[in-house]
Amino acid sequence: MGKGAPIGVFDSGVGGLSVLDEIQRLLPHESLLYVADCGHIPYGEKSPAFILERSRLVAEFFRERGAKAFVIACNTATVAAVADLRQDYPDWPLVGMEPAVKPAAAATRSGVVGVLATTGTLQSAKFAALLDRFATDVRVITQPCPGLVELIETGDLASPALHTLLQGYVEPLLSAGCDTIILGCTHYPFLKPLLEQMLPPSITLIDTGAAVARQLKRLLSERDLIGTGSPEQAQFWTSGDVDHLRNILPMLWKYPGVVSSFGFVKNS
Repeated sequence: MGKGAPIGVFDSGVGGLSVLDEIQRLLPHESLLYVADCGHIPYGEKSPAFILERSRLVAEFFRERGAKAFVIACNTATVAAVADLRQDYPDWPLVGMEPAVKPAAAATRSGVVGVLATTGTLQSAKFAALLDRFATDVRVITQPCPGLVELIETGDLASPALHTLLQGYVEPLLSAGCDTIILGCTHYPFLKPLLEQMLPPSITLIDTGAAVARQLKRLLSERDLIGTGSPEQAQFWTSGDVDHLRNILPMLWKYPGVVSSFGFVKNS
């Protein structure tokens, strides 16, 4: 696994493309591999054991392709699998996600922070631990957002139905006095243009994609593994409908890419 080896990025669906974009921006010489487990989305309805099994399949898939690092660009999969995968592969650079509670607590002026996230993320012990650690001096208002991921997966980023759904999730946060909102799911950064239309300009939106890219760069730098040459074209795999991903990929990823079928399909 030398400098020219690829980086593997994994999500339950297309949301992790928001993280992939940050990696591409910070590390432009890296070849990128991406697996979207769209055949089993949403992960929030799956058991931790099932998500761990899927994560291990993807990890092995990337290992077989010589990936020098593995990014779990999914909050739910990070909670279910990252600790076990770090035990499985102690010498493999592995980066997970976590909601940006610490930077949000530092950014808020009103002392009230809102969190838009999936139900699974908000119910996780890891999220509770983040609140205990970083949010002792601020009030945190959590808002589960059922339905958002599914709409984004269809390529819907601006329909009236999406706008109405999102407005219903945002209004309680504004009513509570939130001036900082955490986008606690990798799908949600794709809604930033819509959110910026419906929110006052004083509201700060925070997600963790850029922080994940910086952590990945740090881990690669420690091992002298940062790429310096011309990268290969990004490769994408999905356990769902290949044609669907091919159709919506240009909406979410502004670079060329090849889409193939991810063959490890298992009924949930």
